[in-house]
Amino acid sequence: MKLLNEILGIRYPVIQGGMANIATGDFAAACSMAGALGLIGTGGMRPEDLRAAIHTVREKTDRPFGVNIMLMHPAADEFAKIVVEERVPVVTTGAGNPGKYMDAFKKADITVMPVVAAPILAKHLEDLGADAVIAEGCESGGHIGEMTTMTLVPQVCDAVQIPVVAAGGIADIRQMRAAFALGACGVQVGTCLLASAECPIHDNYKAAVIKAKGSDTIVTGRIGGTPVRVLKNRMAREYVKREKEGADKMELEQYTLGSLRRAVFDGDTQTGSLMAGQTCGQVKEIRPVADILRDLCGEEFGA
Repeated sequence: MKLLNEILGIRYPVIQGGMANIATGDFAAACSMAGALGLIGTGGMRPEDLRAAIHTVREKTDRPFGVNIMLMHPAADEFAKIVVEERVPVVTTGAGNPGKYMDAFKKADITVMPVVAAPILAKHLEDLGADAVIAEGCESGGHIGEMTTMTLVPQVCDAVQIPVVAAGGIADIRQMRAAFALGACGVQVGTCLLASAECPIHDNYKAAVIKAKGSDTIVTGRIGGTPVRVLKNRMAREYVKREKEGADKMELEQYTLGSLRRAVFDGDTQTGSLMAGQTCGQVKEIRPVADILRDLCGEEFGA
């Protein structure tokens, strides 16, 4: 089995998660320069923001990078057009089916790696021409599925012939080794990079991640079918309480409207959406991305 770093031409078999409002061009460039595949996250962006971010990465590094397209985004069609025009090397997708873009991506020689939360979707996307899939377990931060990484990854590996990248619940060398043992060719990480020196989130957000224990996350929206894992705070607790009491979608949206931006840019740790996975309990200090990746991969994976 070829490792992810061999497939993508990068140093480590690691993808930086395309976190909305966090995965900027500058951050993606920093992660690529440190040896991972840096991703620009389109969540929270306008089309012109994406094009500018792509140019930022290319100004800072000649190493491979990618773009994550959230397919539920109203500008997804425009994002897909831009990555083709800009000849972005790698595209990951989430929250939908990228099938309608696949021909254009393939003609532009783009490596397509959709995020999946179930084996049946992984097989369907393989049939559509995906080059690999990212199997993301529910331990991860942000939007999640129901299966854990431990159960999802081997089932996806059994379902498809294309490479599988493991995501969710991975923050150190032990979990990296486990991902390889489950059949993955590499990993995607997010939470362990939130406390990096280069990560653009507010210092209050970083401090909250460092302070948190692994049991300090909560899933909002589970009853309504839009589960999102965040750190426990006043907003999250009130949301879950009202959700259990039967509040309608419109009322619940008032809790989350603009909440991620409040967390990322304003450092609002009470009403902001502090997206983080269960590995927050392993994040102890702010460190450079290069150090985090070196410890994550260890000598056996090229560190």
